[in-house]
Amino acid sequence: MAQLDRLLSVMVTNKADSIQIVEGDVAKMLMAVGEPRPMTKAPLTGPQVLALLSEIAPTEDRAKLSSGQGTTFRYDNEDGTFGVRVRKSDTGWMVSLAVDAHGDFQRMTGSFRSMGDVGAAPATPSNGAPVAPPPLAAPAAPAGFAAASATPGLRQSRIIRMQSTVPTEEAKVEIDALLTLLVQKGGSDLHLRVGEPPVIRLHGEMMRIEGKRPIEDEMLRAMLFAIMPEKNKMEFAETNDSDYAYEIEGVARYRANAMMERKGMAAVFRVIPATVVTVEQMKVTQEVQNLCYLTKGLVLVTGPTGSGKSTTLCALVDLVNRSRTDHIITIEDPIEFVHPNKNCIVTQRQVGVHTNSFKSALRAALREDPDIILVGELRDLETTAIAIETAETGHLVFGTLHTTTAPSTVDRIIDQFPADRQDQVRTMLSESLKGVISQTLCKKIGGGRVAAREIMLGMPAISNLIREGKTFQLPGVIQTSKRLGMLTLNDALIEYVNDKVVEPKEAYMKAVEKVGFLNQLRQNGHDTSFIESEEGMGSANTPPGGAKPGEKTPARPPLKR
Repeated sequence: MAQLDRLLSVMVTNKADSIQIVEGDVAKMLMAVGEPRPMTKAPLTGPQVLALLSEIAPTEDRAKLSSGQGTTFRYDNEDGTFGVRVRKSDTGWMVSLAVDAHGDFQRMTGSFRSMGDVGAAPATPSNGAPVAPPPLAAPAAPAGFAAASATPGLRQSRIIRMQSTVPTEEAKVEIDALLTLLVQKGGSDLHLRVGEPPVIRLHGEMMRIEGKRPIEDEMLRAMLFAIMPEKNKMEFAETNDSDYAYEIEGVARYRANAMMERKGMAAVFRVIPATVVTVEQMKVTQEVQNLCYLTKGLVLVTGPTGSGKSTTLCALVDLVNRSRTDHIITIEDPIEFVHPNKNCIVTQRQVGVHTNSFKSALRAALREDPDIILVGELRDLETTAIAIETAETGHLVFGTLHTTTAPSTVDRIIDQFPADRQDQVRTMLSESLKGVISQTLCKKIGGGRVAAREIMLGMPAISNLIREGKTFQLPGVIQTSKRLGMLTLNDALIEYVNDKVVEPKEAYMKAVEKVGFLNQLRQNGHDTSFIESEEGMGSANTPPGGAKPGEKTPARPPLKR
């Protein structure tokens, strides 16, 4: 590990502008606000500065340093990519290091102050102790860019570094064309990366768009900044990622995430259909639809990322909008589906734009005469607690969690709370939880995808198990309550396999309780040879007692995955 790595790690952790090293002085970290902070205990000598640089400089740059020349180069370590600028004056070495994603060193480090100012050797008083030079100036913004406003320094300088020379209009036309093509091809996501052609996810598979060249860093920055709201530019400059929504009139809305990665900026766009999906189109069961007619309670739609939770919630809210005369408040990050007022009045709020957080918006919603509240995500303990209390006090609350089964959803909610509150939360949840729909997407035979849903509905047996902390018994109750509309994920998957909608292997991969599902496949006479070949099973797997003469040795069920 290079010695400079420690200093660079401290700089990244503190979100500093840069590190300045001047021969004869201590290394300093320049902050967005306030005085530079010392990073070494003693001043650095010329040989020490050269030794630090020699550990990280490329071969050709080490040669320049050895001959006393200045240089500029990039350096990569596990904390990121950094730009290093080195100058040599009559009084010694001067070095500036800053986070650099694009190699634009002039913008990155700003201009060095005059040789006589930055490079001057420290004065020495009569007692012989070195005196530190004046604080170094913060990087200056290049001409043509506005000065920092309320948040100077670090955030503004990062925004400046991310600017591109590609005209904004040209970049916007290019990104709109790619997003429109994504919809035309029926894809769900568009991935943009430096050095790669655009990639779309089509029916769950990643596919490069034919005929498209790899995207250059300059163009990608221009494309993303052309459609990114100003608030998100500031957020991106501070945190290196940001979520926002974008809409192309008459095409679709998109949920976007922009991020920094090893090669530079990158982004993923998720298509949100321009038209609201209905419960009939989603083939949501009548029992689940009935949850939309409740006057109070908590209804959760859960599943892994990309499992269609937002689309299912959209369909449920649309049913409420069509069939009731109430006030619906949605709290989302960002707003995805846009719900026009039908029989209901719909108020849609976006976290970070219309409110500071889910919890603050949820608290405020109680004073806004709501009947139904949709919380885009139960992210933290306080939001979850308010949602449960709201559901108890006469409101219907919809929400999402990233859990894979209905029983694990109950455990996840309760485990968020401190041990001394969990008994109280179990009681509250047992009374307020009216339904959990856990879903996953499976690839259909012949193309497309279909949602397999596990359904748990609020009933006395379910409430009693939650109150008593016996969530491990919930799958058994769900299994024996099919007549009431409940369904385990395994049963939903086996129905698709029996109806030849989904391949057995695909269903097996999506199952959570795999041993039980494998037995169901065999009982229904489906081919499970993919398991035998995968596990490499043979005669060594003969069960106790062996196989009967002439019979194929049965395959041993794999371990639960």
